[in-house]
Amino acid sequence: MSSDASTLPLRDAPARSPTVRRRLLPGRVRAIADSEERAWVGALCLVAIVLCSVLVVLVAANRPTLLTPTSHANYFPHWMSGPLGGLMPWLTRGSKALKYLFSGALVLMYVCYALALRYVPRLRSRWAIAAVLAVHVVFLLSPPLALTDLFNYVNYGRMEAVHSLNPYTTIPILEPHNDPSYALSNWHQLLSPYGPLFTILTFVFVPLGVAATFWAIKALLMAASLGIVLLVWKSARLLGRDPVAAIVLVGLNPVVLVWGLGGDHNDFLMVFCIVLGFYLLLRARAGRRDAPAAGAAADGRIELASDAADRTAPASAVVPDAESWTGGPLAVRLHGWLLPLSGIEIAAGAAFVVATGIKASGGVLIPVVLAGLLRTPRRLTQVVLGMALATVLTAIASLAAFGLHIPDLSTQSSLVTNVSVPNLIGLAIGAGGETKALHDVLSVVLVLSILACCRQAWKHGTAITASGWASVALLVTLSWVLPWYVLWVLPMAALSSSRRLRATALAVGVYMIVAWAPASGYLWDAIGFHPEKTPLGRLHQRYVKELLD
Repeated sequence: MSSDASTLPLRDAPARSPTVRRRLLPGRVRAIADSEERAWVGALCLVAIVLCSVLVVLVAANRPTLLTPTSHANYFPHWMSGPLGGLMPWLTRGSKALKYLFSGALVLMYVCYALALRYVPRLRSRWAIAAVLAVHVVFLLSPPLALTDLFNYVNYGRMEAVHSLNPYTTIPILEPHNDPSYALSNWHQLLSPYGPLFTILTFVFVPLGVAATFWAIKALLMAASLGIVLLVWKSARLLGRDPVAAIVLVGLNPVVLVWGLGGDHNDFLMVFCIVLGFYLLLRARAGRRDAPAAGAAADGRIELASDAADRTAPASAVVPDAESWTGGPLAVRLHGWLLPLSGIEIAAGAAFVVATGIKASGGVLIPVVLAGLLRTPRRLTQVVLGMALATVLTAIASLAAFGLHIPDLSTQSSLVTNVSVPNLIGLAIGAGGETKALHDVLSVVLVLSILACCRQAWKHGTAITASGWASVALLVTLSWVLPWYVLWVLPMAALSSSRRLRATALAVGVYMIVAWAPASGYLWDAIGFHPEKTPLGRLHQRYVKELLD
């Protein structure tokens, strides 16, 4: 039975005994009934999310449509459509109806997602866990949905492993066009923008062939996503926060599920490493604070009251002469900061560098994380040591695989999506879209925002909330923004004490649906919103098409 205070007096009384009838006051009866009703509302929302996910995947797997851009009228092999392919032969072929069906399912999922978060205090943990597992399995069985990059991952890996062509120096159009991955990829004029660690990882799958590599990478991304959910659960418990609310926010976001898992993107690997880094930092901090009382917890679990709780204890109470910038000869302090080595904090620092080696976006959080450790020099030293070791190993691996070449981030950073915030700002000020000058201004805004987040992390002694805001700043200033990028914010929002950050994460999700849902095109036509038809918009579109040729 629940330990809620309202039910404690009834623990030992039979359900229909006179004692129960006397103690169940009308107000309390209504409260209990309302609690049960809220639990059912939350459970129904979870069921609706799962069912809508099944519908989206069934529609996409049924036959070649605009929902699966890598397929076409004469090409949709069974290995791509998956085990759910062709199960709905009666479904309409009309593109307009499919757009409304897909968009409507997505909107309904997001409404249910918001309601589930509203009623999450009444949800049982096993319901949330079951829903998260169910939707992950559903999207594992999905064909590649819209906006997928998966076959670009495969193609860049095959360029190096099969054709001995460096994807950082050779564009795909120069590789043999009879390679089975070439026709399925689309960035034929773009040097690889993907991190060296991720590209090296794709080499492992090359011997499997294109079809098996497709499913292997899908399974890897699903495992990474579930790993994020697990780490968020564990981190929430360390912070003394509701783990169910945390995993619902992260693991059931429809934008991430449909465009992220459905589209098969490597962001899950990057975010997994980031969340792993935060989890290890929390574990290390909890271990230091609670080591003297470790035997007092029967179940071996440690929870922290809040992010701020770590700042209430004097640093000297944790590690004498090691958690202060002053207080003794420099040599003694350096010795205290370095030895004994803290494997868990070294691993945390390495995790953030590995995330950057997978996708460069992860590097935005490194200065924020370091700023959050400035008040604890020993912890900072251990994390920096881990970052340095991981940087050296990453550099060696990249040098061995690609020579003195790095991902082509400059070209990708010059691309513009019609619905990105910078392009919308350019339209609002009458420039016709994002100009070079506006791009430079927003780059400065991003740098200043990261500095502000560093200050916030230093002031509060924790980087979780500040990292969430840094990710928001990156999303807002990016020219080339895509819907699943909201994943960058969600774990920090789930673990943060900031309600504003969580509200912002939800608002970003709404913005992504409005901007990217297939049926939104009809809305733009109705209101006459055509950013691609301005002179600057045509230039942006032409540049993208040239890279896709």
